[in-house]
Amino acid sequence: MPRTKPVLSKIHAAQTVEAALDLKPGQSIELLKALHILTQDGRINQDSRRKLKQVYHLYHFIEPLLEEVLNTQDRLTLADMGAGKSYLGFILFDLFFKHHSTRSHLYGIEAREELIQKSQILANTLSFAQMSFIHSPIGEAALHPSIPNKIDIITALHACDTATDEAIDFALQKKARFLVLVPCCQAELAQWLRQNKKTTVPHNPLAELWRHPLHTRELGSHLTNVLRCLLLEAHGYQVQVTELVGWEHSLKNELIIASFKNLPVTRARERLNSLLDTLGLKPGPSRFSKVFT
Repeated sequence: MPRTKPVLSKIHAAQTVEAALDLKPGQSIELLKALHILTQDGRINQDSRRKLKQVYHLYHFIEPLLEEVLNTQDRLTLADMGAGKSYLGFILFDLFFKHHSTRSHLYGIEAREELIQKSQILANTLSFAQMSFIHSPIGEAALHPSIPNKIDIITALHACDTATDEAIDFALQKKARFLVLVPCCQAELAQWLRQNKKTTVPHNPLAELWRHPLHTRELGSHLTNVLRCLLLEAHGYQVQVTELVGWEHSLKNELIIASFKNLPVTRARERLNSLLDTLGLKPGPSRFSKVFT
């Protein structure tokens, strides 16, 4: 009897944490502590709450894709590109993979070796056996011997600047069925627009869209994602663009979901080519024009 009160207090504390975070049954509190989303006494700060809200919200978009793959085959593979500390990968594994096909596998791909080592140690500690981490730049990962020839789903959460483009190229090489992308810090096209400003602005009224430096940056970011969507459509994907979470949580908020449907590609290729011509972006980054060669 004397032990009843402490036990009940621990149960109540766990239930309070689950209610506050809207955790699903069976979700690992130890994982959330290891990721420093929760402190050792089960508390959460506002920065962690925002990060967790983004990852959970993204999971709601990804979960139906995971289920769709397993409805047609007995295993699935997912690669999380530019995994960082692997918040997304660990949450995906904890919420879905550990409850489904033991033949499925989740790969975290990251160029920083120290993060790979820490993530692999944590996966081993939690007995997440179908989770492994690959030390590789995204642009070289397609040739890594530990990664299979076919990957079903590609995710990239806030992969910075051209890392998102490298994730798309990886997906095309691996014939991915789905891509889930949240792009970040798109600066490359803004630099192209800036370099061509003197020759383009006097002759093209549309160049007024990026004559001012702030507009150059903003248009470059928006245009990058427009071209990414057209590129995916030019390879037979159906593309959906939406918001990840409210703007109060993150300014990097655009979510691109692509599903391979083997759709006709002619119109997308024509639009992509025309847009590059109209905005003076040729030769520009070759990944956007190589679909025509």
